[in-house]
Amino acid sequence: MPKGPPIPVRFESAVAARLASFVASRPGLSLSGAANLLVDEGLRMTEHPGIVFRDGPSGRRAGCTNGPDVWEVMRAVKSARGANPTLGEDEVLDLVVDNGGLPLRLVRTAVSYWARYPDEIDAEIELAQEAEHAEEVAFERQRDLLAR
Repeated sequence: MPKGPPIPVRFESAVAARLASFVASRPGLSLSGAANLLVDEGLRMTEHPGIVFRDGPSGRRAGCTNGPDVWEVMRAVKSARGANPTLGEDEVLDLVVDNGGLPLRLVRTAVSYWARYPDEIDAEIELAQEAEHAEEVAFERQRDLLAR
């Protein structure tokens, strides 16, 4: 992503200390990069109430407050749509709500976030599918090795 012109910002001492601690716990992340990341996430959370950001094995990612990651919800939505292409919008959402045990509000929040950032969420779905495939292959190899 192209960088814009520098914007001078003065942080309160306590905020600057917390930002420095955040950077220190993430090798390779600069102070400027961390500030950009956290401002972007804050703006996204303001634009999409119910979305939070959390750390995990694949890095920071969007999640539903007190719920699953957005990519997990969207994988379920896409699966429901793929399995039932003739269902209407409400029926697809109801299917995800019923099968996932999620409140409709969370599913709609995830869909709204995905609509704004589809490449980001679709990349998370793809990473998860690749990891699952790798685990299946490893399991099959182990089973084949140990089978009689």
